[in-house]
Amino acid sequence: MSTIKDLTAIVGSHHIVTSAAKSLRYRKGYRSGQGDALAVVMPGTLLEMWQVLKVLHRDNIVILMQASNTSLTEGSTPTGEGYDRDVVIVKGSRIKDLQLINQGKQILAFPGTTLANLEKTLKPLNREPHSVIGSSTLGASVIGGINNNSGGALIQRGPAYTELALYARIDENDELHLVNHLGIDLGNTPEEILDNLANRRFDLNNVPNSEERVGHNRNYEERVRDVDSDMPTRYNADPKGLYEASGAAGKVATFAVRLDTYPSEGELQVFYIGTNSPAVLEKMRRHILANFKNLPVSGEYMHKEAYDLAKIYGKDSLMVIDKVGTDILPTMFGMKASAERILGHIPTFKPYFPDRFLQRAGHLFPNQLPKRMEDYANRFQHYLQLKMSGEGIAEARAYLTDFFKEEEGEFFEANADETNKASLHRYVTASVPIRYQELHQDKIDILPIDVALRRNDDDWFETLPKEIDDKIEYKLYYGHFLDHVMHQDYILKPGVDAHELKQEMLKLFDKRGAIYPAEHNVGHLYDAAPSLIEHYKKNDPTNSFNPGIGKTSMRKWWEEY
Repeated sequence: MSTIKDLTAIVGSHHIVTSAAKSLRYRKGYRSGQGDALAVVMPGTLLEMWQVLKVLHRDNIVILMQASNTSLTEGSTPTGEGYDRDVVIVKGSRIKDLQLINQGKQILAFPGTTLANLEKTLKPLNREPHSVIGSSTLGASVIGGINNNSGGALIQRGPAYTELALYARIDENDELHLVNHLGIDLGNTPEEILDNLANRRFDLNNVPNSEERVGHNRNYEERVRDVDSDMPTRYNADPKGLYEASGAAGKVATFAVRLDTYPSEGELQVFYIGTNSPAVLEKMRRHILANFKNLPVSGEYMHKEAYDLAKIYGKDSLMVIDKVGTDILPTMFGMKASAERILGHIPTFKPYFPDRFLQRAGHLFPNQLPKRMEDYANRFQHYLQLKMSGEGIAEARAYLTDFFKEEEGEFFEANADETNKASLHRYVTASVPIRYQELHQDKIDILPIDVALRRNDDDWFETLPKEIDDKIEYKLYYGHFLDHVMHQDYILKPGVDAHELKQEMLKLFDKRGAIYPAEHNVGHLYDAAPSLIEHYKKNDPTNSFNPGIGKTSMRKWWEEY
């Protein structure tokens, strides 16, 4: 086939995968979802990526851009039947460059730039990225975060967002264009622009400020402090977060984004809080956001059931990240996928053998969680990691000391080890339902939901009707508590249909005035809101990039069936 031949000529035979078995790791979602693809192609430079796009556009092939494939809603993998054209996955993870501009006050991130690498690069400069999200520990990319409205935990900065980007789109005349909105003069032709950018043929420390476009989320602190609003603080379909590549959900091919960075917080302190009353946490939340002079850095929540299950099913992940770091994770995921592919042909080995092995191996090691955290787990149902910086540390210390003289609960000031372990324990919780499902094979299903609650929702902790609760084995509640963005993962009892239960659950959220999904993009699991559909069609009028996202049309020109 000429398409495969031409793609191979561009990237080389080692960077294109046509075997269905070998491409499964790219065609299968992190949590769910799987579809077919003609090939997976992995360009190594920006220019190669442009050449790949030209071939795919020429041959009328669906273009599915993919970075680290950490999407939790099937948004970066093909879906099942319904495409009217062949699909090719364009994976940009080999293009790892990261450029610091204007003395590190801004950065240029490329398709393979990870959040973890961005944080590491900025640290010697005493600067920090635009946002931090839990999946940064899984190798999530900066551009993936921008494309998918990733929320992040940082209360003062809000979710990933920029109006400064370099991207390719196919216009209403079915012509492919490279759009340079980086605010940097890089030349005129696509080849010239990409070559100059890749080889840094511009003054990195004298990039002009953009008067009209920004590289950060606007006015987030003002929004998060408005605790009386009946709207969520942030959610995927918020029109304020949709701008060209931001919120594009793969409807354009993003080559680079320009983002602001921030001075490091300096001295940090995590206050680890335990209580048995959701009302206590809500009272605290409202006071802190409305009255503190110094906003918290973050406020991460866990419920006891999530804590306990993560202790069992996330232990090995916590140990790896704690001891080895995040750099090796993409390689380990690749090794695990290869092992599953090879062992899957041997009858002796059950499916997901690597996960079964890792789960058993984890039992050989002692409990990794600090004693004071475990003490709170034995006494309390709800836990909050309140991170403060600078003058906010003393402000929080004084407030919490007085607050718990009257209210039910306690707090302690976490040391460095407790801070690290608490943070990792919270983040590995997202992988718990997957591990549980893999260990139990086809016996159970899982239902992950991320939801943005109203800012004035005092009754935030979920109480389910008995007819729904009886269908659920375990409920994992965790999330970004201060801006009321919650992750609620349900491990269902055997035989319960996840799709049917999800419709029942979403009706309950609708009654509460909540909006979903909050930060993981609609993927192929949710119906896209009108604001998202408008954004998708504006970016991609021919429906050539990632068609079907948000349960929209999968056909060219957005034709219905």
